Amino acid sequence: MAQAFLVGRILVGGYYLFMAFHHFTDTAALTRYAAMHGVPAPQVAVIVGGLLLAIAGISLILGLYPSVGVASLVLFLVPVTVMMHPFWADRDPGMQQMDMVNFSKNIGLLGSSLMFLAIPRPWPYSVERRVRIPVRATV
Repeated sequence: MAQAFLVGRILVGGYYLFMAFHHFTDTAALTRYAAMHGVPAPQVAVIVGGLLLAIAGISLILGLYPSVGVASLVLFLVPVTVMMHPFWADRDPGMQQMDMVNFSKNIGLLGSSLMFLAIPRPWPYSVERRVRIPVRATV
């Protein structure tokens, strides 16, 4: 099971790192898209979003302070899901379908990221275990 958990962490963390890379390499297009949705300071929002995704990806892959990684995902996914994918406000059926898919995908990602908080630390094959970083016990 520990190996499956590691592979899952690599896949999920890799997804977030890939999305962070996209935020940094396609900032202009993402900024225009965010501006179309009324996001304040859209370029800053895109860059901060990329940083949050990078923190989450690195944290989950390495198993290093995963609660920080999960917090980063919550800070990213909640506003992005509500502001960027408001399927309930779309008039165009095609756009409504696309936003509904992305909204529900983000809800699923949010739920799966919260589940990481239930895994006792230090995680198997994690940096925390390897360098013996003290982990506060859950209450």
